[in-house]
Amino acid sequence: MFRKLTRRNREISREACVEILTRETRGVLTVNGDGGYPYGMPMNHFYNLEDGCIYFHCGKNGHRLDALKASDKVCFCVYEQGTREVDDWAYLVRSVIVFGRMEVLEDLEQIIAITTKLCHKFPCDEQYIKDEIAASGKNTLLLKLIPEHVCGKKIKEA
Repeated sequence: MFRKLTRRNREISREACVEILTRETRGVLTVNGDGGYPYGMPMNHFYNLEDGCIYFHCGKNGHRLDALKASDKVCFCVYEQGTREVDDWAYLVRSVIVFGRMEVLEDLEQIIAITTKLCHKFPCDEQYIKDEIAASGKNTLLLKLIPEHVCGKKIKEA
């Protein structure tokens, strides 16, 4: 059902994909939006090594949730800032694309546990995290992306 990379020599390993998903803090989540148009938005995420799922936090209404009610199929893309060799303008960049289905979770304990882990990807202190959860936790949903297909590749921007 999912296409293979056209340039197979640029494919990266599953382990490299997991490393990128774990380390990077944001990507673009795309849902099936209004009128058949894709709707993509930048999102912070948490890749859970325990279950292989990707989690996002969001508010309780809006375009994204309306789209997810109509179709749970999503695509999520994450890419690195890249590296380059000395005196070379072109960056070597690795990216990961995840196709899967999204579940909306409303359990407050689960929301707090996962969003706390997400916050630890950023330089936040414990008090900031506790204050944010106290202020916004009850108005937050958790989105759980269950991957059906994960692929990654490396490119040189030349």
